Amino acid sequence: MNRQRMQIKITKEEIESRISQIASQLNEKYKEEELYLIGTLKGSVFFLCELAKMLTMPVILDFVQISSYGDGKVSSGKVDKKLDISCDLEKQNVLIVEDIIDTGRTIQYLKKYIGEKNPKRLEICTLLDKPARREIQNIVADYIGFVIEGDEFVVGYGLDYAQKYRNLPYIATI
Repeated sequence: MNRQRMQIKITKEEIESRISQIASQLNEKYKEEELYLIGTLKGSVFFLCELAKMLTMPVILDFVQISSYGDGKVSSGKVDKKLDISCDLEKQNVLIVEDIIDTGRTIQYLKKYIGEKNPKRLEICTLLDKPARREIQNIVADYIGFVIEGDEFVVGYGLDYAQKYRNLPYIATI
């Protein structure tokens, strides 16, 4: 794959504007309460960092690495946890930060797993939502950057194809 075969779907400016809007909502909701941002590695890193920089409340960052894709374009259907959360989430405000919700398997697993740690509040924030691929129907994010209609495969801004293209400052279809 090369960049000539990519088509920009969401520009850098659109992404920055939407992240700012989401941050404003979170700043209003949580005000001075501590907020734990749990990012999913590796895809959410770009989104999580930009979002965290715009938040005004005390923020604690942690990461979990789980995947159902490996190096392919299609989910294996099995969630594989490679790196666990390192902080105690009991009675904390927790925001799971995802790059994309498509089949819903990963976020369903994470919501259940983190929910068992007894947080005060547990919400989901995703840069992209792809409902056309949803296999777990009851998954709904509290904060959504953009909805991807249809079944387009997207890369950039943290999203990859075989670990490549994460560093693109925009979202593109391939």
